Amino acid sequence: MRGTTRRSSTTPPERIPIPGELKVLIGSAFVIAIGFGLVSPVLPAYARSFDVGVAAASLVVSAFAFFRLVFAPAGGALVTRLGERPVYLTGLLVVAASSLATAFAQSYTQLLVLRGLGGIGSTMFTVSALALLVRLAPPTIRGRVSSAYASSFLVGGMLGPVFGGALATFGLRLPFVAYAVALVLAAAVVGFRLSGAALRPPVDAPPRPPMPLRDALAHPTYRACLASAFANGWCNFGVRVAILPQFAVAVHDETWVAGVSLALAAAGTAATLQVAGRVADRTGRRPLVLVGLVVTALGLGLIGLSGDLLVLLVLSAVSGVGAGLVNPGQQAAVADVVTAERSGGTVLSTFQMAQDAGAIGGPILVGVVADQVGYGWAFATTAAVSLVALLPWLRAPETLPRADEPAGPATA
Repeated sequence: MRGTTRRSSTTPPERIPIPGELKVLIGSAFVIAIGFGLVSPVLPAYARSFDVGVAAASLVVSAFAFFRLVFAPAGGALVTRLGERPVYLTGLLVVAASSLATAFAQSYTQLLVLRGLGGIGSTMFTVSALALLVRLAPPTIRGRVSSAYASSFLVGGMLGPVFGGALATFGLRLPFVAYAVALVLAAAVVGFRLSGAALRPPVDAPPRPPMPLRDALAHPTYRACLASAFANGWCNFGVRVAILPQFAVAVHDETWVAGVSLALAAAGTAATLQVAGRVADRTGRRPLVLVGLVVTALGLGLIGLSGDLLVLLVLSAVSGVGAGLVNPGQQAAVADVVTAERSGGTVLSTFQMAQDAGAIGGPILVGVVADQVGYGWAFATTAAVSLVALLPWLRAPETLPRADEPAGPATA
């Protein structure tokens, strides 16, 4: 058994440049996130314009995530069979077509179906982008690459709603057209910049064998990543987005409090990501995830007991810090397990499914708890989910490769 690895004193990770192909993907993530943010603030109102209720409008929002979840296995299989680049580009174009068609929907049913189909394309480019990060990132800077990619997506997601709200003054359909245009532009840039031979193996090189899911599941660190991905989706992509704003308004009776709480959480994540990736590449993936899960549990777990506005805002920022710690560590660990020498489409899509499942199920179950016994127990339940995810990480070996060894996963 190989335990925690330590790198030799060669080139420091922070001095290794991020490959140009990855910079293209990072820039594309920014454009995609801005586009997604364009439609997020207007989608519920657009759905309500078809004379449906709040529940039906919420279903349109959930349809996108649901289709992402159910199509993830097929998306991973496509990456393994066809390669990352074509699946990535096709996914962008599918979402672009879905968004453009959504802008011209004539009924609620059309809107629901078209928005859901966009989730299929979203899974395609999400899984293939993760596969490209695994394949192209030098092993000793995987944490930094994951942080850069997540930061780009986060900043774009913060700016998008601002532009989306402005565009909506000219009509609720216009943001969907702008989203489609942004995706086509991103596809054009990525298609051009990633068309070189760098993405193709040498002619005489053997094909990269796919990593079977059972092999990944046999690795304790991958199983730990699935647990933390589910908890991260539940806490930071589900409860924080869907339940925290409702709590803020219920307690303080001001809608601006909800917006500021979410903004501070996003700011906490953005600030943490700038250093978390470098820490993951220097000290290891495991410590970062362990600390991040604890910080997430403290931040969100105590929010339900916060009647004071300042305490609420501080805890919101703390929860964002937890997310910024967890993401780079767990994504780099998954990449370490797969390695650049193998194709990991199914392994990566399963990891993404775990996070999506948490993001979908968390708000529903926690919402039921809040209705039955109050917000305090609801957020305590969320903290418990994050803490339970700690358990497999306590037994998981460190996967950070040494600079003087081939990129390969630690073995149990």
